[in-house]
Amino acid sequence: MNSIIISDRIINLNCCVLIPTYNNERTLNRVIDGVLKYTEHIIIINDGATDSTSEILKSYPNLEQIHFPKNKGKGVALREGFKKAHELGYAYAITIDSDGQHYPEDIAVFITAIEKSPNSLLIGDRNMDQEGIPKKSSFGNNFSNFWYTFETGVKLTDTQSGYRLYPLEKLADLNYYTTKFEFEIEVIVRASWKGITVKNVPIQVLYDESERVTHFRPIKDFTRISILNTVLVLIALLYIKPRDLFRKLKKKGLKRFFLEDFLQNSDSKEKKALSIGLGVFIGISPLWGFQTALVIFL
Repeated sequence: MNSIIISDRIINLNCCVLIPTYNNERTLNRVIDGVLKYTEHIIIINDGATDSTSEILKSYPNLEQIHFPKNKGKGVALREGFKKAHELGYAYAITIDSDGQHYPEDIAVFITAIEKSPNSLLIGDRNMDQEGIPKKSSFGNNFSNFWYTFETGVKLTDTQSGYRLYPLEKLADLNYYTTKFEFEIEVIVRASWKGITVKNVPIQVLYDESERVTHFRPIKDFTRISILNTVLVLIALLYIKPRDLFRKLKKKGLKRFFLEDFLQNSDSKEKKALSIGLGVFIGISPLWGFQTALVIFL
């Protein structure tokens, strides 16, 4: 697709591209130059890199840059990038990793998708079955997909890709508590809880072990993700699902809800009874501060 046409559509959507980077000196130039073919509306977040990243970025003085004196984590880098993009008046931000695994030409995929579904949060859907995909990446993605569906009721095929499009205004008033890789899970769960449409779009992916540098620490980061999912599951069970149940009841009325969502629902009788019972329990729970604590966290 013509890059000039894509550039115009990016401008019309008031969209920018965020590139968080940490010690990816071998691929950073290629990623930035690839994105520049489609847009100059780029914000680069140098997350305290200790390699030649700072020197490389001096070659792009016209691009918006944020430099951290020390590494703070991808979550902080993205949050600061969102904040800057929002301050500059952008409506959307596409995030692309600087390790070279994403194809800048797939920016067109996100632009086309958001034009059809405004204010959605889009996640690149990688073909995890293609040759060269590390087994640990495929396992981690399946693990993440399962818990995301459990927590939100939304089924996705890729919840870990860093190639995304975020609706900035929709996310501006959310509070976040994570700072590392797990932020990319927290943000999509919270977005879904807020009623923002979260969906996948097909993208290409390149795993070149000779160039790619990953900062994912399997044991430490997997533990952080597991802790986050534990918290999110508890919130989903104790607050989100009962909240959604009561909202349906209020909107439809008891009779219509009973006919449409209870009798015609394919869930087992036990699951239906548990859902209603849990909703009633949370709603009338006399435990002081219980609901308040959940709301504050959200």
